[in-house]
Amino acid sequence: MATNGGNAASKTVTISTEYITLGQLLKYVGLIDFGGEAKSFLSANTVYVNGEADNRRGRKLRPGDRVRIGESEFAIAS
Repeated sequence: MATNGGNAASKTVTISTEYITLGQLLKYVGLIDFGGEAKSFLSANTVYVNGEADNRRGRKLRPGDRVRIGESEFAIAS
């Protein structure tokens, strides 16, 4: 579904589908182990999508979107 590249602070996540959900991204980048943990992770941490706080695990991320979690930033690409 996705490949990961870049340095520790800024990474590119390349997807082969139309979108990836925020919950799937959290699991893919290793911030959670199971999809069911997304809701509690998003309740405890501030996540920014394109500069705006968003805590919806089902938020659809498409190529061009940027996600910031703490010091890490992820750019979604196709």
